[in-house]
Amino acid sequence: MNISDLKPGSRVHLMGICGTAMASLAGLLKELGFEVTGSELNPYPPMSTQIEQMGIQILKPYSAKNLHQENSSGNPIRPDFVVVGNVISANNEEAQELVRLDIPYTSLPQAMGDIMIAHRQSIVITGTHGKTTTTSLAAWVATELGLNPGFLIGGIAKNFSKSFQVPKGNYFIIEGDEYDTAYFDKVPKFLHYKPKHVILSSIEFDHADIYKDLDAVKASFFKLMGLIPKDGTLIYCAEDSNVEEVAETCHAKNKFSYGISRGHYRAQVLSVTEKSTKFRVSEENIQVGEFETILSGEYNILNCTAVIALAHSQKWNMEKTKAALASFKGVKRRQEILGEPKGVLVIEDFAHHPTAVRETLKGIREKYKGRKIFAIFEPRSATSRRKVFQKDYVEAFMQADEVLIMKAFDQSKIEETDRFSSEELVHDVFKAGKPAKSFSSVDEIVKSLAPRVDSGDLVLIMSNGGFDGIYGKLIQAIEA
Repeated sequence: MNISDLKPGSRVHLMGICGTAMASLAGLLKELGFEVTGSELNPYPPMSTQIEQMGIQILKPYSAKNLHQENSSGNPIRPDFVVVGNVISANNEEAQELVRLDIPYTSLPQAMGDIMIAHRQSIVITGTHGKTTTTSLAAWVATELGLNPGFLIGGIAKNFSKSFQVPKGNYFIIEGDEYDTAYFDKVPKFLHYKPKHVILSSIEFDHADIYKDLDAVKASFFKLMGLIPKDGTLIYCAEDSNVEEVAETCHAKNKFSYGISRGHYRAQVLSVTEKSTKFRVSEENIQVGEFETILSGEYNILNCTAVIALAHSQKWNMEKTKAALASFKGVKRRQEILGEPKGVLVIEDFAHHPTAVRETLKGIREKYKGRKIFAIFEPRSATSRRKVFQKDYVEAFMQADEVLIMKAFDQSKIEETDRFSSEELVHDVFKAGKPAKSFSSVDEIVKSLAPRVDSGDLVLIMSNGGFDGIYGKLIQAIEA
């Protein structure tokens, strides 16, 4: 039985519902008329908030009992179908009960391919960096052009206030992750997304918990290239040698590169202020147009250029594309301003890979000229908790004026010899000439920093998790 065989009103249960993509699927299914429940170990915002606002029940923690709920009359009911997230292992008791009960199940990417993308034109946006912002941009442009796309984003785009949309037109725009699908389906997620048009932004080594080296990462993208049909489109970054190597294997008729110093489509930054960045895009030295965005940093201008290249190659209206980029409000947790207590600007970002940390700080430095920048970082992702990028982070933090490093999140399942060291990073950053200190708790960071910041300073908090509520705690402490 496939999820596409279900009729509206069927009960679908999502294991790992607070993941960004799973929460989006929950919303899509609910809007299609399904009864949706989900389970999670520790629900966390912004996805838990989005789920609760949709009236979807989150059962916690994972348990066999979650598959034995009762209806309002007290009668036992079981799910008709289950979608299993990639955070679930085969020995999870809820997963084992699922198998014992013989309830049909699938992975999130398979469900998306079957029920949402189906026969629509799939626009897959992928790469090590920039996926969420670029997907949000593309979804907003397509929406403003009246194409009525469906979308799934790995974050909450502010223009939509949600991370998903049921398609009414012929396009589905989806963030294509190279992370694996589920314990029973160990392939990259994007291989299930039926790619017709692809934006490929970057390829670097990441996800050290599932990929052994860069060649293994590239192998997954080679497979993606093989899925793009000849009448499809590939938009790829010309300034990334790994991307160029992979792109060469794509047999799509329409292949266009983009960049700043090279590429079929090239961007030229005209001005940068705290309010916006203005830039020009040309195609083979012929001007496509001048554009404006609230986004900052070279990497974000590349993200914008990729979407402009897609729109131009698809012959979408460029004046409407220009207006859509100008009205794009950004994505939660991507250079998101949280507040300015007593004149101290507090910004949150999702950056965790050293390249993302470096480029985020570089963009912040360029946009907010003259401000003293305090960079707070939590090594939380599967890769950042490992020592694979131990030395790379040193250079990444050089754009900050002071660096505060939290101890790495739960390293209990990582071999001691393979663990990232916050203390070693602080030592190396200090040696390179930047004030730096490591901390074992959020409260220590807040206690250390709040009394020392002055009006005009900027605090950038980087984590891909909840970071023990540091955002509200720090703002409250500064105000106090």
